[in-house]
Amino acid sequence: MKSHGYAAHDRKSPLVPFSFERRDPGPNDIAIEIAYCGVCHSDIHQVRNEWGNAIYPMVPGHEIVGHVSKVGSAVKKFKEGDRAAVGVIVNSCRVCENCKAGVEAYCVKGGVGTYNARDYDGELMFGGYANNIVVDERYAHTLSPKLDMAATAPLLCAGITTYSPLRHWKVGPGKKVGIVGLGGLGHMGLKFAHSLGAHVVQFTTSAAKIEDAKKLGADEVVVSTDAAAMSKHAGSLDFVLDCVSAMHNINAYLGLLRLDGTLCSVGLPDRPLTIAPFAIITNRRSLAGSMIGGMAETQQMLDYCADHGIVSDIELTPIDKLAEAYDRVVKGDVKYRFVIDMSTLPKS
Repeated sequence: MKSHGYAAHDRKSPLVPFSFERRDPGPNDIAIEIAYCGVCHSDIHQVRNEWGNAIYPMVPGHEIVGHVSKVGSAVKKFKEGDRAAVGVIVNSCRVCENCKAGVEAYCVKGGVGTYNARDYDGELMFGGYANNIVVDERYAHTLSPKLDMAATAPLLCAGITTYSPLRHWKVGPGKKVGIVGLGGLGHMGLKFAHSLGAHVVQFTTSAAKIEDAKKLGADEVVVSTDAAAMSKHAGSLDFVLDCVSAMHNINAYLGLLRLDGTLCSVGLPDRPLTIAPFAIITNRRSLAGSMIGGMAETQQMLDYCADHGIVSDIELTPIDKLAEAYDRVVKGDVKYRFVIDMSTLPKS
């Protein structure tokens, strides 16, 4: 299948137009014409090889929404013209205990990323900064017509990355929850935690974000550089979702947990964070991590968003302004997720 998009060819090169081929849809596959694709901070990390795992040429993008253009003979979930979405992985072994349990993101063999990865047969995967994608229907999701498509795109990563741990640690009424960072991940964590009924404390380094945080559902907002404001919450939080992808003092947030509280990290700094042992042995605290959810939970999240009117706050960008968008993401200068309007992709 002829395809075209934007690719990086080395860690320092800009993203440029790129033509390539995808596999023809098999019996269980669908082809999707991509309408919108979110820009995730992890796209930037991988394009710039900041995690040391880059495979070039690289077509990034794993927050994909569009319409089904072709279905395989055995496909049951979709028909041509349906809305469809694709997230962070496009395959897994399907037979390990984790895949059978519906948590494919934790596949024992290792899930196949939507881009910057090779499928088990060696095929190089290209992501959503493109006109189309081919995927097994198991790894695609249906979209309610209630959902604005552009604002839905970031739910496929930022949405499920925050929804999954909040559900796993049973965040809800009677829980006091901290959200660290108000960016692409953090603003979704805030929306979900508020919707689930928790008392939500938003932590930010920027006083300019206080009013935004309150509008998004925060019960309290703390500027984390204010030591007195931080100390007021010491030992009082049941759960903290750390959404920061830059270097920061994680011990300051561990100190906010009450007995048996948990801090879950979903941000991905490019260097290891330092953990002080006393920060976790005090109050029998737990430090945890979480990835995206499985396919069933991702669909559950999308349906929850449709039922509760939750989408991402986005800025649309044409694809030829990706360099500017990347620079602004790194600076934290976006409210709160860039989404590429794929109608701006040149036709060939």
